[in-house]
Amino acid sequence: MNIRHASKVTDPAQSGRVAVVMGGSSTERAVSLDSGHNVLAALKARGIDAQAIDGIPALLDALRAGHFARVFNILHGQHGGGEDGVLQGALESLHVPYTGSGVLGSALSMDKTRSKRVWQSLGLSTPTFAALPRGAPGSGPGQAVHAAARRIGFPLIVKPACEGSS
Repeated sequence: MNIRHASKVTDPAQSGRVAVVMGGSSTERAVSLDSGHNVLAALKARGIDAQAIDGIPALLDALRAGHFARVFNILHGQHGGGEDGVLQGALESLHVPYTGSGVLGSALSMDKTRSKRVWQSLGLSTPTFAALPRGAPGSGPGQAVHAAARRIGFPLIVKPACEGSS
């Protein structure tokens, strides 16, 4: 659980009811549901009172109604996906302990381009990369990709800057 809001709980009976928030509205919904069901089963096998909640709106309603003591966040992606700092900010404002990084860490790590620039500014080693603009005017659909590939060389990986899948 996020250390800023909760001390370590070693007895499952003392953890209170845990919301396992999964699914959501991001493009990574299916992955989140699969992961979430596995987390839910593992928590229940340890004797933790856990319940599945689908997405941020349902979670916030349940938290305001007092149904949960803490949150296990297994949402994926941005824009309601739960990895971009938005959910973390809501949980912080409600003083609800949660798993994972805080607001700033989540927001920064969701944006791969900004993360790499922070690493570079700190002198950390990171592979060469190119941030490609969406729909660059005056260029064909693949021109920016081909130019970046020539500059970087092969092998290379193409990933969306703010999503998880390659």
